[in-house]
Amino acid sequence: MLTFISDRIKMNGGIRMGMMDEKLLKLPIGIQSFDKLRQGNYLYVDKTKRLQELVTSIPWCFLSRPRRFGKSLTLSTLDAMFSGKGDLFKGLAAEKWVEEQAGRPSPVLRLDMAHYLTGDKKSFENSLYINLKVFGQRHGFSMPRGDVEGAAGALKDVIEGLYDDKGPVVVLIDEYDKPILDNISDLNAANEMRQTLRSFYTVLKSFDEYLRFVMLTGISKFSKTGVFSALNNLEDISMDFQYGDIMGYTQTELEDNLSNWIEDAAARMRLSRNELLSRMKDYYDGFCFDGKMKLYNPFSVMQCLKKGDIANYWYVSGSSSFIVTYMKQHGIQDPAEYRHMEVSKDFADTHEIETSTPESFLYQSGYLTIEEKRESSLILDYPNDEVRISLVRMYLDEVYHVKNYIALGTKLWGALSEGNIKETVRLYNIALSGIPYTDFANHGELFYRSLFLMLLRGASITANGEVPTNLGRSDVLIQFLKRVVVLEFKFSKDGAGIDGLRQKGKDQIEEKGYAKPYDVGDRAITTAVIVIDGEKRKAVL
Repeated sequence: MLTFISDRIKMNGGIRMGMMDEKLLKLPIGIQSFDKLRQGNYLYVDKTKRLQELVTSIPWCFLSRPRRFGKSLTLSTLDAMFSGKGDLFKGLAAEKWVEEQAGRPSPVLRLDMAHYLTGDKKSFENSLYINLKVFGQRHGFSMPRGDVEGAAGALKDVIEGLYDDKGPVVVLIDEYDKPILDNISDLNAANEMRQTLRSFYTVLKSFDEYLRFVMLTGISKFSKTGVFSALNNLEDISMDFQYGDIMGYTQTELEDNLSNWIEDAAARMRLSRNELLSRMKDYYDGFCFDGKMKLYNPFSVMQCLKKGDIANYWYVSGSSSFIVTYMKQHGIQDPAEYRHMEVSKDFADTHEIETSTPESFLYQSGYLTIEEKRESSLILDYPNDEVRISLVRMYLDEVYHVKNYIALGTKLWGALSEGNIKETVRLYNIALSGIPYTDFANHGELFYRSLFLMLLRGASITANGEVPTNLGRSDVLIQFLKRVVVLEFKFSKDGAGIDGLRQKGKDQIEEKGYAKPYDVGDRAITTAVIVIDGEKRKAVL
């Protein structure tokens, strides 16, 4: 158990000074084993009621969730449930079910596709085959099919062996799509992986009479139609309301289960409990997979409470390389374009990886979520500040290769707050000077304007683009307590006509009244036109 000394205690929604010796259950950051979590006396938010409902009603299921959402821990929990490990479930919702299961435990085969070599088809097949062969040998099974048919044959041997030994088999497969996503930069290789996985997973359908329960998890559903074309008995529960909260923390779960940690972190951060909860909600809440239930990412919440800091843990924990590859391939521009986007309800179901739309890909990877569910459509948005800033930082790091963007963004903010447009342009050109020459090819005004906004957002600063008035849309609007800045961007491909573009921008700001809605009170108004010289790849006033 961890012991913390807190110098403040919440009282009636406020804070009083004092001393409190409080013991806190350890936070299971990075722990994916249910056995280790329970035996080590770590904090556990009980999801076993939902899991019991699942295993007793849906024998074949598929669940898509973003990274860091607890997919591996969920499968480990199911493994322990079917294995009848009653001592691990004391006090949990599924305790009675597991106790009954202990008298007739089911054999479990759990595979994690992230553990195998995915560099090429042959390496993947070999590593998967070897893993299954070792598993079979340890259990004393003969492996006649595996020696001839490779991984698919070894799967048949293992399932038959487990069934003959202990009865109907439970199959749990984590990160089912990892071999495909790892090869997204090479579509031929990705397709080869898809074909290999299709042959492997199809074995499950043909061995239905040997199986009690099957569950596959992953990030994407894009390869579902290809990989699972023969698995028409697999039920996709990814967007079902009944299982919307099967992973992640609801507001109630957060406050009930992590109450002591919230109190302790609030004390260390010199905040009231309510202040901390409000900040956490803005930064970590908002994931929604069914159109109703809002969820927190468990990993970020636990990091925040342990470190006592509202910070970006999603991005620093490691960005997925397949997302960067996809963004580059599809030329995704300003992340703000995907805010409040309306899509069809089946927008994520009908595409393979290589033909999927950016919004469907960003949704599957957790960067977009369901903001609202309408009768015949869905409205997408970024779930929270952490994810929105993470995507911006991924652009700056991996797409535009801007160095020191956080410091640059902060300095830009300072210059803009003082209305110093000359310094703003100087700082912006520093960012432009570090971008590789090839990244400028065939880019126009949108590229430069989006980069400017991302520099600010990458420093966790709110800035708005395409802000509407009754006559048009201003390119960039930034509001301070004592100042409003309105910027218009213009682009000259060959550096010609810059004076004319500058004047055109000034006229546009005036005629369309971009600044008028903010010309109230005592705030200063600063307007400016930034012209991009496409030939020199720099901004000028």
